[in-house]
Amino acid sequence: MARARQVVVIGGGVVGLASAWWLLEAGFRVTLLERAPTVASAASYRNGGQLSYRYVSPLADEGVPKKAMQWLFERDGPFRFRPEADYRQWRWMAQFLANCKAEANARTTAKLLQLGELSRMSLSLLELKLPLREFNWRNAGKLVVYRSEEAFKAALDKPDNDENRAVLWGRDTARIEPALAQLAPKLAGGIFNPGEAVADCYAFCLALEKRIYAHPRFERCMHTAARTIFVENGKVTAIETDAGWLSADHYVLAAGIQSRDLAATANLDLPMYPLKGYSLTAPIRHEHVAPNISVTDFERKTLYARIGKELRIAAMVDMVGESTRIDRRRIASLSRLARESMPNAADYDKAEAWAGLRPATPNSAPIIGPTPYPNLWLNVGHGPLGFTFACGSASLLATLMRGNEPPFELDCLAYKR
Repeated sequence: MARARQVVVIGGGVVGLASAWWLLEAGFRVTLLERAPTVASAASYRNGGQLSYRYVSPLADEGVPKKAMQWLFERDGPFRFRPEADYRQWRWMAQFLANCKAEANARTTAKLLQLGELSRMSLSLLELKLPLREFNWRNAGKLVVYRSEEAFKAALDKPDNDENRAVLWGRDTARIEPALAQLAPKLAGGIFNPGEAVADCYAFCLALEKRIYAHPRFERCMHTAARTIFVENGKVTAIETDAGWLSADHYVLAAGIQSRDLAATANLDLPMYPLKGYSLTAPIRHEHVAPNISVTDFERKTLYARIGKELRIAAMVDMVGESTRIDRRRIASLSRLARESMPNAADYDKAEAWAGLRPATPNSAPIIGPTPYPNLWLNVGHGPLGFTFACGSASLLATLMRGNEPPFELDCLAYKR
């Protein structure tokens, strides 16, 4: 009987854990490498919690550069920029601007919709071994609300073949979501998609970690940092870690923004930049009217998701380097937005603040699959949709690593795009 091939998965966030699980189920032996003392302690910890399989429109689009300039001068604007003496920041911005075209946005959106549907199907299969209740999964539906007539009309004009979506006008949004009573009179309208979900990403990671550790082909989890990828004769032969050298048959990079520097040690250039985001997690008490539906405030780029007995409010895109320091001014801004939009949705005075780095590519499409080295694989660059795409991208990666044909062409998901 042939020996099962061994894989080192680098990264213990939601994407790395999902990759480890699907590779175990595909017949590989897996070692997980995570630099932090616990899994899911970075970008996966307090993210927005939305599983938005159809709301996947890339950040790069027509009109975004002009809006970004306006946001810079708004007190509570969703975008902040701090110039760095780092060519990667400026190159990323140049590539991002090149993707701010309607045709590029449409191509990427079509591919992300395919990945989103694969993710939905993959999570439903995982449910057989990981009950949804363990991570507060709820089919909440998603309501995107628009403050301006212009933005609302632009959203309605975009092609959408979802027959289940419902178009709502202004005050009608509060009829399906009472938590919007204060905001509804200021809205032009909203679009409701009933098939979207919310869940606790951190709880999902912990539940999946238990299944991974109990899997018969799982070897070990090493809590140590990967430093260097060693290449010899056109393939990866080892990974240098703080605990020494580690060898395997295959290696998977799924370590979020840290993948960028690690890939560079093997002369691989990953076009990623960390987009810093913030969240508040506020307790919901019996007197509060929290949203049951997952809500996204389009112009404010703010989302609201009820996760268990808490309300998660997430927002903002800050291009300020790799610091995860919580900027209290940004948290105060997020709190103001929440209190103005849904004043009675949760106990904002008891809200816990969080900041994380979302590893984004210029066109918002993750990088999944092979590299120029035959035994080094990528599952990186998911931006704010890491939780949404984690199961689908892991399933896709396992399919490719087994040498099978993927369910759709990689196109803009490939390393060479």
